Amino acid sequence: MYVGGEEDRFDWRRVGAAAGGLFATLILLGMVLLVAVSNKARDMALQQERHAYDVTLLVRTVDATLSRAEAALGRFVLDEELKTSGRYYGDQWTRAGYQIQQLEQAVRRNPGQLRRVAELEQLYLDRGEEIAPAARAALAKAGQGGAPLFYAASRSQTGPDLREKLVEIADAERRVLRRSMLRTQFFSAEADRLTDYLSWLGVVVGLAAITLSFVSIQALRQNSASRREAETLERAVALRTQELSAANAALKAEAEEREAAEAQLRQVQKMEAVGQLTGGIAHDFNNMLAVVVGGIDLAMRRLNGPRREVTTHLNNAMEGATRAAALTRRLLSFARSEPLLPIRTDPRELVSGMSELLDRTLGERVRVDVRLAGGAWPIFVDPHQLENAIVNLAVNARDAMDGEGRVEITTANVTLAANEVGDVRAGDYVRISVRDTGTGMTPEVLERAFEPFFTTKEVGKGTGLGLSQIFGFAHQSGGEVGIESEVGVGTTVSIYLPRTQVEPAEIRMHPAMQRRTETEPTVPGARILLVEDDPRVRAATVGALEDLDYRPVACSSGAEAIALFDSQDFDLVISDVIMPEMAGPELVRELKARRPHTAILFVTGYVGEGDSGDMVGHELLRKPFTVSGLAAAVATALHRDSPEVSRAVG
Repeated sequence: MYVGGEEDRFDWRRVGAAAGGLFATLILLGMVLLVAVSNKARDMALQQERHAYDVTLLVRTVDATLSRAEAALGRFVLDEELKTSGRYYGDQWTRAGYQIQQLEQAVRRNPGQLRRVAELEQLYLDRGEEIAPAARAALAKAGQGGAPLFYAASRSQTGPDLREKLVEIADAERRVLRRSMLRTQFFSAEADRLTDYLSWLGVVVGLAAITLSFVSIQALRQNSASRREAETLERAVALRTQELSAANAALKAEAEEREAAEAQLRQVQKMEAVGQLTGGIAHDFNNMLAVVVGGIDLAMRRLNGPRREVTTHLNNAMEGATRAAALTRRLLSFARSEPLLPIRTDPRELVSGMSELLDRTLGERVRVDVRLAGGAWPIFVDPHQLENAIVNLAVNARDAMDGEGRVEITTANVTLAANEVGDVRAGDYVRISVRDTGTGMTPEVLERAFEPFFTTKEVGKGTGLGLSQIFGFAHQSGGEVGIESEVGVGTTVSIYLPRTQVEPAEIRMHPAMQRRTETEPTVPGARILLVEDDPRVRAATVGALEDLDYRPVACSSGAEAIALFDSQDFDLVISDVIMPEMAGPELVRELKARRPHTAILFVTGYVGEGDSGDMVGHELLRKPFTVSGLAAAVATALHRDSPEVSRAVG
């Protein structure tokens, strides 16, 4: 009985100690919870303070932005030549509207403030309607400009009401700020007081923990057996972990192997695409070279025969070479390396001026309807390339209709969102659309429409580079191309070109490259310095210049050209663009520094790596060129850039 009584008393002590410790722990948790609640309330009050500060700052920002906008408008109406003031006014006024929207978003949880902001927004709109006539009048320079209208607007009550509403919103937010600060102080004091209580309670809990430590000694004895079991379990877990690590390493190796296989597959696909492109180029160039080589070979065999046969074969060879040059230009355009010569262009004027060309190209069985929107925005493009693109689309439309039907060409001003059409950027664009009533495209054909050398036409009727060239031209000009097609209904191809406000200088492509046929004037006996690194091209060009009664002096590098230029007088310098050691534009800078009025003619087959800024204001002739094209380019460069030659001809 005695032993049993001792065991009962020991159990009650342990239970009592545990109950005391649990009670103290509950009190501690309660105090911690109270402190957490107080801190949360304090944080919410601080957040309200920050929100009030933000709203007040935004109100001041709106007021400052409105003031800057009206001040800029005042400067603009007083001096209409300060276009920057007009633009600054528009930017600041628009920014004020956006800031008011931000203010409305910031006070959306406060009905009173939300009502005030709505009234502020209406006053902003009313004030905008009052001062807008002054801005428009100043921009149009009508009568006395916008000064009287701006003065009348300044006497309106809307402006003071607008600023009074801003003050009202700021005052209301300051009242909220004062209440938030009082709550912050209150909850901070409560949190500090509870923290003191929590410290004393921690002391009590520490004492209770000492008591419980004695009780825990008994528990440690009971846990020794459990520890041994836990060690056995840990060994089992370690073994299982090792197995999982091995499996993870195997999975990682498999993933790396799969990534390598995918990379190899992508490389194979790239090489397949390159092979397809190379095969198409080789096929077309072989056909054209066959015409050139065959024509020249037959002409050489018949040199002693009838002149008509020799001329026919040479003409065939020239046609093949011309087609090869056109294919090269299309490839450069597809690769976005074709040297564009952009100028500010009116799309309405350009399209309307092509009516006769389209009628002559498409034939009498195709009816062409041109619908041009009024007030078309200006665009900054190469007009010759744009004309080629429209003609190519019209020819494709004619072929899709088997040479008979209706082609509709339209222009329109559109505003696009980002990626609304292909990869287009957000902004204003001019859309030029060509629609036909042909057979249309299936989804499979539509998906491959822009692939190079892909064509559904019969052999010999197309290279498959038309849409690829248009795609490259549009992207190179900062635009995009869209296609809509339905089988049995027809196809619409639209070119989107960005609106422009600038008037940049232009690099003029020589008229000979625009297939002009008029005879250019010549200046017999003019002294010409020819700089060309290719000996065959140099010899052919010298021969052509001598046949045209010019006096050429040729060299192969920029250093030789500078030495000759310093020792002799020349009326014209003809320079290749891409040359080793010293490029053509760099050479021209050196020569112009010596004689600023020397006429310049650039000759090149590729301008993708040249510095087009140094070619501004000079003639540009593309390789390959004919003797007549060279004659026209030389004559135009002499008459344009050389005052002495112009006076002599005059």
